[in-house]
Amino acid sequence: QVQLVESGGGLVQAGGSLRLSCAASGRTFSRDAMGWFRQAPGKEREFVARIRWSTGSTYYADSVKGRFTISRDNAKNTVYLQMNSLKPEDTAVYSCAVSFGAKGVNIATIKDYDYWGQGTQVTVSS
Repeated sequence: QVQLVESGGGLVQAGGSLRLSCAASGRTFSRDAMGWFRQAPGKEREFVARIRWSTGSTYYADSVKGRFTISRDNAKNTVYLQMNSLKPEDTAVYSCAVSFGAKGVNIATIKDYDYWGQGTQVTVSS
């Protein structure tokens, strides 16, 4: 059974940094992609970043490009999201997800993903 457990959320001032972790278990992820999404109150869930587990290739939403970095540790089956220069508009629940077989090119929509974690709250104060 696939399990995705996020951690690292919290409260930070604007301009600060946080690192989120997503610990994955329950299958061999080597052919999959892992993504981070976020959902702010009253808004739809939106794509943030993704990484292909096999090659490490990454793709980012324009809103976070240059500020956020997604990475993975194969030995620990863990994906990270380093978030720098945080803004109040980054406030949201952040969730990781797995795309079985890393289908598609960008792998940047909700329907590209097969399993989701519960999420972790990130709050950025102004």
